[in-house]
Amino acid sequence: MSDSAQTSPARSATWSRVVAAVLVVASVVTALVLDVRHPDVLVAMIPSTNMFDLHVDFDTFWQSAVALTHGTDIYDTPAKLHNLNPPLLTVLMAPLAPLDPVTAYRLWVALTTLMVVGSILAVARELRLRAVFWVPALLAVLASSPLHGTLVLGQIYPVLLAVLVAGWIAERRGHPVLASALFGITVAMKPSLAPLLLLAAVQRRWVPFRSGVIAAVVATLVGVLVAGPASALTWVKIAFSEPVPDTVDNASLPGLAVRFGMPSVIGLVAGVLLLVGTLAWIGRHRDRIDPAGAVVWAVVAAGLLLSPIAWHNYLMLLFPGALLLITLGRGAATAVMLAVAVIPVSWNAEGVGQAVGRSLYFVILLGYWGVLLLSASSAGPSSSPAVPVDVEAPVGSAAGRSTDVA
Repeated sequence: MSDSAQTSPARSATWSRVVAAVLVVASVVTALVLDVRHPDVLVAMIPSTNMFDLHVDFDTFWQSAVALTHGTDIYDTPAKLHNLNPPLLTVLMAPLAPLDPVTAYRLWVALTTLMVVGSILAVARELRLRAVFWVPALLAVLASSPLHGTLVLGQIYPVLLAVLVAGWIAERRGHPVLASALFGITVAMKPSLAPLLLLAAVQRRWVPFRSGVIAAVVATLVGVLVAGPASALTWVKIAFSEPVPDTVDNASLPGLAVRFGMPSVIGLVAGVLLLVGTLAWIGRHRDRIDPAGAVVWAVVAAGLLLSPIAWHNYLMLLFPGALLLITLGRGAATAVMLAVAVIPVSWNAEGVGQAVGRSLYFVILLGYWGVLLLSASSAGPSSSPAVPVDVEAPVGSAAGRSTDVA
């Protein structure tokens, strides 16, 4: 082998690091410029007591929880926004109903912050990342726009993140049925993540697939039975009648279509094609794809791109996938993925830069999907013991491998 052939991979790696460094610096500079131009940064809004206009998502959920405890319609409340979540979420929020809204919100902020930090630390521990990797990653997550937006609005994404991480860890430790059941519960809370249930099917792991579907159905029925059968019909009507919003932080394909003046159905068709292509590629290469690897997060990303509404704050659900790339020797990609998440959602107030900025968050989500899917067939460390190759442990499984990230 010639010297030039031997040095080519090294040169490629060097250029990748240079490009990554440029993108990281550009992301940080952009975030600083936007924060200076628009000093009302999201994190500074958390102490506010304005529930109706500022902490609007939490107020919607809390009002539904109060309605549930009073035996009234959980979707007919004084909240500013429609509650787009299925009844199960209202049932889970019911313990906060006896509190006044401000106290409940502050408790929710504390709980969801702990969920995010705990999830990132659990992922780092599972991947056996050293502090030199997980400390900067955690700081980047704490500085990210999706986390700040989630806390200000009082959204439920940290709950979804925690359950997704629990399912992913269960898969890595050789419990695919439990993993799929946890994924099914996540889908019951946020149906736009339903494509995740198809992952086991395209990998022909039928027992976990059935487990996920059953868990999703049972969890959904629990919510409907507690909230009342009429709540299910009302939620379906709201879910299918809500228009695709033309807002800067709707990162989905239908949102992109509306943003460019096209019918949302065009974006929906594009999203279906992207999801079908993703699942078809996974099915074709299932023998060398670890079900506990990056593929989980790639499918989540594909589902978000398909969804009519995929706020930029959903990006926090993909942070574990970004950390996983470190174990695959793609730390530069991780750095870029976490850096672009620091850019705040301030483009609606911009003039010249608005045309670019209004599509930035779609590009970020699309980039996450592409990187995670391309990494899905790469081998990475696993903490699970070796297991026989069968229907629940594909040939490509990483079970049995165990390495510390240097």
